[in-house]
Amino acid sequence: MSGEIYMGKELSEMTLEELWELFPIILKEHNIDYKNWYEIEQQRLLNCIDKNHIIRINHIGSSAVEGLVAKPIVDILLEVDNEINIEQLTDTLLHNGWILMSSQKNPCMKMVFNKGYTKEGFAEKVYHLHVRYYDNWNELYFRDYLIAHKEAASEYGKLKLRLIKKYEHDRDAYTDAKSDFILKYTKKAKEECVDKYNPPKTV
Repeated sequence: MSGEIYMGKELSEMTLEELWELFPIILKEHNIDYKNWYEIEQQRLLNCIDKNHIIRINHIGSSAVEGLVAKPIVDILLEVDNEINIEQLTDTLLHNGWILMSSQKNPCMKMVFNKGYTKEGFAEKVYHLHVRYYDNWNELYFRDYLIAHKEAASEYGKLKLRLIKKYEHDRDAYTDAKSDFILKYTKKAKEECVDKYNPPKTV
């Protein structure tokens, strides 16, 4: 369905069903430019946020795995320390072109921003920015496992291609249907690389 149908509405005014229709799940072959997209946006983040509060920035998700079919979206995990002013950080990101998609405080702080969602549909470059406190996040292990184990990455790609036929316009169901696979290989990754991303213990 063309985005023209919704041109009279702001994204914030659309129902979840309308948003899923306007922004369907799209899978494409790996684009070698994803790495460049990430590096450009990483530098922009470093330029606008106080570096003293940034612990790590990582390219995560399927677009970080060479050869893996993926949504044409670059996912970025920004980990910050506990001293950062979250309201100020949010304002900074909003003023630098990011749109807040979701925010939660419990059981842990998680915010998701995006770039590239328009009333006409997806822009040429699309990003999701995941903002969290520094921790031992599963996404880092899962990414590394897929990079190191091509057979697992291939299996994951086939799973996604099967699921998109059923859940093209239902992102929540699509994500839920992948969860068992992701948890299985995340566990394997953590067994292989114990505490690789775990913050050091403080005395």
